[in-house]
Amino acid sequence: MAKDRKLTQKELKEYKKVLLKLREKIFGDMQAITKDTLDKSQKEAAGDLSGYTYHMADVASDTFEREFSLDLVAKEQKLIYQIEEALKRIESNEYGFCLMCGERISKQRLKAIPYAQYCIKCQNKQEK
Repeated sequence: MAKDRKLTQKELKEYKKVLLKLREKIFGDMQAITKDTLDKSQKEAAGDLSGYTYHMADVASDTFEREFSLDLVAKEQKLIYQIEEALKRIESNEYGFCLMCGERISKQRLKAIPYAQYCIKCQNKQEK
């Protein structure tokens, strides 16, 4: 393991700030999607506030949009989990190291994906 090349406290503080800001943004996005999706009745979502029934195709389209929105929220929830795990690794001074091989995750990768759990090599193995 290459744990001798730890990030500096200043770097860890910066990554923590980035992760907290990202988590806040995602929470906001999730709340907006949830509010738009779940707080409306099916009639309101379709824009039909009259007492008339609506076409089956409209119902299917509205249902698809709701399911799509809820799927987005589920994906964002997974992202929140990864961010929380990265924040825990910062606190335990294990941030920036691959969970699979223990090698240092490149700073370029951490800047692009601050919640990255694996180095690029191990990430490719995970995806295969």
